[in-house]
Amino acid sequence: MRNLIPFAILVFLALMSCEPNNPFDRGPAYDFEGNLEIDRKKIAAYLDTAKIDSLYRIHDPSGVVIIVQREGVGTRPTDNTVVYTDYIGKLMELGTVFDTSIESVARANNIWVEGQVYQPFSFLLSTQGLNNIVNGWNFGFRRLRPGSKAVFVIPSPEGYQNRNDINRVPPNSVLVFQIDFLGID
Repeated sequence: MRNLIPFAILVFLALMSCEPNNPFDRGPAYDFEGNLEIDRKKIAAYLDTAKIDSLYRIHDPSGVVIIVQREGVGTRPTDNTVVYTDYIGKLMELGTVFDTSIESVARANNIWVEGQVYQPFSFLLSTQGLNNIVNGWNFGFRRLRPGSKAVFVIPSPEGYQNRNDINRVPPNSVLVFQIDFLGID
């Protein structure tokens, strides 16, 4: 009987690894570097043709591009700083708006949701992923001062990656955010 228990466990594990609904099978690992390289080429082509007024551009090592359109004043935010912003999120390749904090923009782009409160968005800046934003914002806002207007171009690895559960955002999408950085606490 003692020999039967380890054998039963091995049989169970073997069957689970063949089971198509195996809860331990997370699929292939996300190719962060490969997708970043693909997106860097897409972003470079986009920036060659996009007509975006700017004072200057910052190409962050993360792959995020920060296009500063109006310089703010004051201290740049750091970890655990509350940031307030209005924003418009678009898909780079399609140019369609997928999210905004501005009601008139939501209505104009047919993404308005009844009952949703459209107001400046606030979040805690954190390198630990403890906030409800795409990671690219953690890089972008650190480079701005309150009062800035900017455009963030965010590669998919620093956005929603290959997730397919984000409303109006296909997997591996490069994101473009128009940012009005209102202030910090």
